[in-house]
Amino acid sequence: MSGIPSLAETLTTGTVVLDGGLSNQLAAAGHDLGDELWSARLLAEDPEAVTAAHLAYFEAGADVAITASYQATFEGFARRGIGRERARELLALSVGCAREAARRARVSRPLWVAASVGPYGAMLADGSEYRGRYGLTVSELEAFHRPRLEVLAAAGPDVLALETIPDTDEAEALLRAVRGLGVPAWLSYSAAGDRTRAGQPLEDAFALAARADEVIAVGVNCCTPEDAGHAVALAARVTGGPVVVYPNSGEGWDAGARAWTGRPTFTGERVTAWRASGARLIGGCCRVGPETIRSVATALRTP
Repeated sequence: MSGIPSLAETLTTGTVVLDGGLSNQLAAAGHDLGDELWSARLLAEDPEAVTAAHLAYFEAGADVAITASYQATFEGFARRGIGRERARELLALSVGCAREAARRARVSRPLWVAASVGPYGAMLADGSEYRGRYGLTVSELEAFHRPRLEVLAAAGPDVLALETIPDTDEAEALLRAVRGLGVPAWLSYSAAGDRTRAGQPLEDAFALAARADEVIAVGVNCCTPEDAGHAVALAARVTGGPVVVYPNSGEGWDAGARAWTGRPTFTGERVTAWRASGARLIGGCCRVGPETIRSVATALRTP
């Protein structure tokens, strides 16, 4: 947006606070997200709810809102009887909702919008986004991602958030797909230990992204806070540039009981350690709400 510095410019001198989990904020407001479209369903049914969720994070201290387009794809919408033209409108609306929240936010600092681009497995809605290795070629994955990237880029976000990427094949496809769109991107992998979810060394995964001119930050999201610390230091060493990190709360999911277990391990001490290791975009993913983001903002803005 005109009148504010670009996100890339800001990362050269400071640290930026990302928002937290959009889905848990929507669920906390009473919305049922139990279908294949997840939060993207509300773009069609209740976009004001999406705007309100973004606004809660901005007013809690976030500088960046990540849009509700993670699971928004032409293919996913088609399964719900939504045609391509309406799907284009909904993808653009995801950026519009975040922009509207920034307009309403009662803050004086710069605010940015990151258009979420989830992995192919998010469209499948079968958990494969945490495994990767879909049986598709890099070219096939590029062909899947490029059309919605074009729509999202045309809607005018400040950055494209290529997020929760489970393997290097999909990362390569996305890096090809963002070429020529005129919008910078960050690339964040979902990781376990020192490897992607598909089992490739994170060092190789980060190096792949470091060679892309469009990428302004590389890192991880939707992992444990414990895994995030190692990944931040590794990404900073491999790329020599800004690192993005937004892990989950640290609680575990019991699929059999369909319930969260354990206690959150996302703390302010971790946030300052991530910054010291090279992280410049810091926030949260699943189960990280506005109050935790408020603590992140406080930790990062305290002299």
